[in-house]
Amino acid sequence: MTDSPFQSFWWGGYECTDQLNAFGNRVDFLPLTGHLQLLDQDYTDLGQFQVKTVREGIRWAFIEKTPYHYDWSTVKTMLDAGQRHGIQQVWDMCHFGFPDDLTPLHPMFARRFAALCRAFVDFYRSERPEGTLIVTPINEVSFLSWAGGEVRATSPYGVRLGWEVKYALMRAYIEGVVALREADPSIRILTTEPLVNVVAPHDATPQQKREAKQHHEWQYQATDILAGRVSPELGGRPEFMDIIGFNYYYDNQWEVGSGRRLGWNDPHPDSRWRNLRELLKEGHRRYGRPVALTETSHPGIDRPLWLKMIGRECAAAIQQGVPLLGVCLYPIVDRPDWDFLDHWHHSGMWDAALHPDGPPHRILHQPSAEALHEAQATVSAVLDRKPALALS
Repeated sequence: MTDSPFQSFWWGGYECTDQLNAFGNRVDFLPLTGHLQLLDQDYTDLGQFQVKTVREGIRWAFIEKTPYHYDWSTVKTMLDAGQRHGIQQVWDMCHFGFPDDLTPLHPMFARRFAALCRAFVDFYRSERPEGTLIVTPINEVSFLSWAGGEVRATSPYGVRLGWEVKYALMRAYIEGVVALREADPSIRILTTEPLVNVVAPHDATPQQKREAKQHHEWQYQATDILAGRVSPELGGRPEFMDIIGFNYYYDNQWEVGSGRRLGWNDPHPDSRWRNLRELLKEGHRRYGRPVALTETSHPGIDRPLWLKMIGRECAAAIQQGVPLLGVCLYPIVDRPDWDFLDHWHHSGMWDAALHPDGPPHRILHQPSAEALHEAQATVSAVLDRKPALALS
């Protein structure tokens, strides 16, 4: 895969949200998970899985304490660690969090975000003048607009404001892309939106079928805006669609109306369940761009089964012509719940052993490690038989 901008097909993702949670409390997951304190260990640990690419976040809320003044010291610490270990870092500008004085509905939100993007490129290139820089402007606009605009799970704590929040986030996203590309035309843009399957109930009425189809279609709304297909007044353009990232979890398929999740590993599969390969193919065909699985994991004891399934489905997608450039295990180190910080998800390749006087220690989940090696072998067997995937 010589045309891929990523150093490895398999990536690690470190939970980096700095958002306000449902109780209005600021969370900061880089130190909570111990990643900030254990950067060297975390990057060294990746070697046993040949992972050379990671997703990281700058933590906007902590970078810009005063408008238009930025403290890049923590990002520099992370950059230096990446250089020491030969790790490629893909950067999120906004991973759900923004400064205390901003919400997506603030009239200066987009301008402040664009300024942040320009300042980041200036800082980054002062440290790393060479090499490919890959950036995600805003992570999961679809989820963030639902969480902040519909269910009061984060700022701006709205109800029935999902479209307004999404529209404002995409205004900022597009202005951010313009700023990034003006500062460095070589920058690659990686979107990271949820990949879902919304279905009608069994024996559905025509109205329910239409509703399910509409809800399924809405998963592409943010990327359609970025491409200029929806709300073109925001300035979206087809060339802004670069690498299309999809975030896919065990609960990403559900029934419209009831919200009932479709089981991914039921003894008798639901006939409405769609394999990941089909969803990836649908997303690729919609935009004609290379794709990546930018987040995936499973909590608890089913972690290994999920990883093996991901390996099989990604191999099948590649065999069917999907230009799949990578898979990100997110989180690769376990994380707590945003709202209840004493509840850990047990969804990483490494669990966290908590210590009151220091950062969480790492405990490799051996069944997941074995499953990942199997998944890697499954995908490698296909990639070794494929020519390099073109980026167009």
